[in-house]
Amino acid sequence: MAAESSGSGCCALERCLNRLITASSPSLRAKSQTEPLYVISLERYSRDPNFSVHFPDSVSVSESLFDATVTEGHCRVRVSLHPSLNKLVHRNQLRCGSALRNVVFSAAAAGGAGAAGADDSRAEGRTFHMCSLDVDSACGADAALSALSSVSVNSLPWLGSEPSLLPLRARRSAYLPLWNNHDFTGDVWRDTPPCEHEDHESEDEQVEDAQPVVSLAELRRRFLSGSRRPRGCLRVMILHKSRLMYYGKAEQSCECPYKAELQVADGSLSVCVVLWNSMCLDWYRCLQPGQVLRLSHYRVKESYSRRSGQDTEPNIEISLNSRNPTAKVSIVPKQQVSPEWSLPDLPHNFLCGQELPSCLSNNICDVIGVVTFVGRQERIRRKDGQRTEFEEYRWLQLEDGTSDQPITVKLFSTSQPDIQTRIQSMALVVCTQLKLIRNTIGRATAFEYLTNTPLTQVYCTGTGSHPIMPYRGLRPVRQFLQWLKQVDEASILDRAVMGGYFSYPPLSVSLQSFMDNREGEAGLISGRELKLQCDRLHYRERQRFAIQCTITAACYHSREDSGRTRYSDPPSAQLSPRVPRQRDGSEPFKTPTKRKLLFTTGTPNSARKRLAPPIPQSSTEEDTETEFSLFDGALEFLVGEDEENDDDEDGEDFYIAPTSPMSSHLGIPRVSMETLPRSFCYERRHVQAAAMGMQTNSFHKLLPHRELESFSPAPCYTGYFTLTMRALSDGVMLDVLFFPATPGNLHWRPLPLTHDNTWDSLLSHGGFSPHVPPPTPVDLIATATQLTNQRLVCVLDVCALDGDKVELVLNRAFPL
Repeated sequence: MAAESSGSGCCALERCLNRLITASSPSLRAKSQTEPLYVISLERYSRDPNFSVHFPDSVSVSESLFDATVTEGHCRVRVSLHPSLNKLVHRNQLRCGSALRNVVFSAAAAGGAGAAGADDSRAEGRTFHMCSLDVDSACGADAALSALSSVSVNSLPWLGSEPSLLPLRARRSAYLPLWNNHDFTGDVWRDTPPCEHEDHESEDEQVEDAQPVVSLAELRRRFLSGSRRPRGCLRVMILHKSRLMYYGKAEQSCECPYKAELQVADGSLSVCVVLWNSMCLDWYRCLQPGQVLRLSHYRVKESYSRRSGQDTEPNIEISLNSRNPTAKVSIVPKQQVSPEWSLPDLPHNFLCGQELPSCLSNNICDVIGVVTFVGRQERIRRKDGQRTEFEEYRWLQLEDGTSDQPITVKLFSTSQPDIQTRIQSMALVVCTQLKLIRNTIGRATAFEYLTNTPLTQVYCTGTGSHPIMPYRGLRPVRQFLQWLKQVDEASILDRAVMGGYFSYPPLSVSLQSFMDNREGEAGLISGRELKLQCDRLHYRERQRFAIQCTITAACYHSREDSGRTRYSDPPSAQLSPRVPRQRDGSEPFKTPTKRKLLFTTGTPNSARKRLAPPIPQSSTEEDTETEFSLFDGALEFLVGEDEENDDDEDGEDFYIAPTSPMSSHLGIPRVSMETLPRSFCYERRHVQAAAMGMQTNSFHKLLPHRELESFSPAPCYTGYFTLTMRALSDGVMLDVLFFPATPGNLHWRPLPLTHDNTWDSLLSHGGFSPHVPPPTPVDLIATATQLTNQRLVCVLDVCALDGDKVELVLNRAFPL
């Protein structure tokens, strides 16, 4: 082994694993010593048909396997997780940076290499499983950062030879990202064309590639006439590029189950080109719309749209494979592209915010704007045949100066992780090939938003993607840049928001309309069913449920009123201690740290403790910039201390028969860090973007757990209600957050419908009426007796947050 010493010279991790290497019994297991182990990387891949060989005793139905790199600070080893531990990863309880204790290892069988080209240590059977473990939450969320702060984890010696970049327990050629199947991850994905680094072609290949150019129309004519052997090379322009599609399944042994589509044209015809398998590893990152390609050694088949019955006219599809035959692809330099080739221009259909309301639903368009809101990343579960996939998305809002309403985009992964993870407020963004979705409430009120098509691509300032794009000279883009020169940057900066809970489009305001528009979703569920569904949620997975409840207590948490919290409980209960607000300045806003136990008579006299300061992070030059000009970003288009607690005040009460104080509650009793929208901080924009992102799989990208809390909540956050609810079906208690939309709030906009601001109308509309002044929280709590014994159908937005926290947000509550 790399640290081949023995006895006292070995580190604790090595001594533990040496017992397995020298053991005569292959079933022996070894338990780690008292020192904690720290996870410094976590990588995911899909199972293959050899799964039962590696884990014969597993009954896991998960499609995924995980490899982890662990260390105790002296050496490191890469191991595979037993599938029984997958649920800890799915809930983000076992993650990069976790401290582990009582780790039980077993040796993997010899020859248990994942993909071809296994290293010697694999051949000798020196790879290991982690069979069981305890995640040490008592160490704190930043235990690994603290323990390894003086260690260069990338310089730690490996136990055994350095492991391959390939998965340990499946023959797969690449790892998958942790949270979706559409992004690429790892160094196996090339960012330069293969021909730039490979040897010169042989003389025979050069002769063969000297064949004449054939048009797509001619190729189609030959194919339809019965000629199955293509003659000639193709010279085409890329019009559109799809996101990656991963089709790996547990019962399939394909090592690189990827495909991606390119819409190409040559002036005579437009067809689809499909990159298959390892061609995606070599070429997907390199190819962009607007490039001209020379293709040979391709296959021709009937188009998929024709085979599936979507098109009535016959057309062809070009397949580029890594073998049988090995396709040849080259990018024609821009200076060598001749006008005589009659290649088409890139198709664009830019629409401004003013034009979107008059467009038909499902219209395909492109948009450009300055970002004013970037939502947190969330996931939804979708079925793909027998396989469950998670689609990752985030909400964006853009302004282009043509409308008072922002352009709202529900942006799913576009296989551009290097761009999407860096989208921030105040960036200039272009989104192409988006589809318009329109939701109508009542007879006249419509809400539009844009979302992905398979061909959607995103370009953002600060990522180097704009200079290569030819849309810069188009009139809508020039008009946007003219507006950008005159815009009040300070005004946009003041209302720029990052992260937090966001729901769009608004739901209906009547129970009948809501139930009619559920489009086949499950109906009402019981409290116990809701608990089961929440237990099944994966990290950042979001679902919507409807449940019949009554409200048993209401609380208001205010930011403006020195953090005072007004409660509405039975007459025997008193108010909880107040929590101070944030000072005006850079101190992070602290949310209430304690909640009153409902239906008790005492008021705890507790002082608020200071939070421990976050672990200091090194700053880069980018993170410390202080000067900012919005128009500077457009050049990419043109050239390539706490206050004392206040005394308690009497609050209005309403009485509802108490339930057992020992009953467990589902949900979180106070707002979470991930729930609050944050003000955009330009000086620390890169840290902020990382802090509001999904959990990383790499230690060198890890931030302190509470880094997000160092950013102040956005001005749109003025306070929130917490409602304690009891399920009518079985008495399950729910802790639910409620963020009422308020007039003048640009983030949570109220519906343009007039109502009387009573509790019934407030809950069914999701907020206050925009046409009359809203009641104060004190006045609203004073009228909470309206909720006594009121039976409600509650629509809850449920999201699994960090660890085992589940966020329940009340979207609507319809009185019965």
